[in-house]
Amino acid sequence: MGSCYGKRSQSDYGTQNIDNQPETDNSSPQKFQHIDEQACLGNLIITNEKVGLITKDYTLLNPPLGSGAYGEVRKAIHKSTNMMRAVKIIHKAQTSMEEQERLMNEVKILQKLDHPNIIKIHEFYQDESFFYIVTELCTGGDLFDKLSQEGSLSEKKAAEIMKQILSAINYCHNEKIVHRDLKPENLLYESDKENSMLKIIDFGTSKEFVPKQKLNQKLGITTYIAPEVLKRKYDEKCDIWSCGVILYILLCGYPPFDARSEGRIMEKVSKGVYSFDSQEWEEVTKEAKEFVRKMLQFEPNKRINAQQALNDPWIKRFTNPTEFDRPLMTEVLTNMRKFTKQQKLQEAVFKFIVVQLATKEEKAELLKIFQCLDTNQDGKLSKQELLVGYSKVMKPIEAAEEVNCIFQQVDKNNSGSIDYTEFVVATIDRQQLLSKQRLQVTFHMFDKDKSGSITIDELKEIFSGIPEEMWKQVVQDFDSNSDGQISLEEFFAMMKKID
Repeated sequence: MGSCYGKRSQSDYGTQNIDNQPETDNSSPQKFQHIDEQACLGNLIITNEKVGLITKDYTLLNPPLGSGAYGEVRKAIHKSTNMMRAVKIIHKAQTSMEEQERLMNEVKILQKLDHPNIIKIHEFYQDESFFYIVTELCTGGDLFDKLSQEGSLSEKKAAEIMKQILSAINYCHNEKIVHRDLKPENLLYESDKENSMLKIIDFGTSKEFVPKQKLNQKLGITTYIAPEVLKRKYDEKCDIWSCGVILYILLCGYPPFDARSEGRIMEKVSKGVYSFDSQEWEEVTKEAKEFVRKMLQFEPNKRINAQQALNDPWIKRFTNPTEFDRPLMTEVLTNMRKFTKQQKLQEAVFKFIVVQLATKEEKAELLKIFQCLDTNQDGKLSKQELLVGYSKVMKPIEAAEEVNCIFQQVDKNNSGSIDYTEFVVATIDRQQLLSKQRLQVTFHMFDKDKSGSITIDELKEIFSGIPEEMWKQVVQDFDSNSDGQISLEEFFAMMKKID
């Protein structure tokens, strides 16, 4: 199921190990084990790995969105929130240990990534027969579909697409993650709206890398594979080659290395020779062709990296920076200034609500401001980037003081930058998000046994990393009748203190 919807893939995970050799680079394959999908808040962890039937929490819909040799993808309705999601279902009995390791790898990688153009994982389930990966639902089809419908695209449209892909890849490479299977089928549109966002999916063959250490497993679809991958000695720039192939196809409608057989395609890729001689390239600008050349540079050490690609004159010419909306910027930055440190449990519950219940519409305006502030397009906000933003709405000295204070409050994992979700948590409209209806939904999600009260044990199932003395403090502060449980009214009181 290579595209999340199982189309046109060469295996259920959208790629193939061309010569079926294991990875022998800087780390050995992980052993198959019980793995939690986690959303971290500093050292506090929201545990979303669940054992048992997924149908307790989700209604799986027919027909499947797609299917492959090892399973299928379905739409699903989350029973507590009524939100629609996608569920990737994999048969345990029909998958090898290597394929199960790849699945675990996909979950582990996705839990670490937090970027608007990367698919968001919500939960991971397993029962006796199946694994289930629950992600956000993308309904606009994939880039392959768009190319099939439209053929080649205008340079402006192609640049807008490449900017989104490169922004996500720049973020991944900065996080020391290489994707290794970039292709149009692994790029989904969030919706069928005109300017819908693209999301990169299928991280099953992605890998954490160590700078200057080479990878050596031959993975990928031959059309998009980099020549150095065929030589079993490559680094993260293999993703840039794949981006170059995608752009070539966007501009002319066919791939740079094409032949009737896979062997002939590999032969052409290994030489790295392509041309712009056909009629389709006559109207394409020199700048676009030069940009393709920079990404399809045969020697990896001479090939541009993702950051350089984002700064290329052709990308800048055809893509406009996010417009500066002063009233919206002021409102968002004011919310961030008001963001104060709460008790760990309250912070974790609030982040849980943001991740699980906030709608795309509620986050859309925040995304515009995030992209406006993220001037180097690495998917994070540095102190300097935030300082530039605040300097637009207040005096420089005041802005510097505010930014230092904000980083202490908002940068929960002490990374030195503010991640996208940290930004959303700090800037979203709290009154709207903490509505009575949403708090009731959250309470019922925590109340696993449907007893009408939340026990400390039920909270511990969801949140780990909270010391025992803090649990005692929670009970002392909010368990008004001292019965060792938190009622709906007590839960309301706890969360209203965030205001």
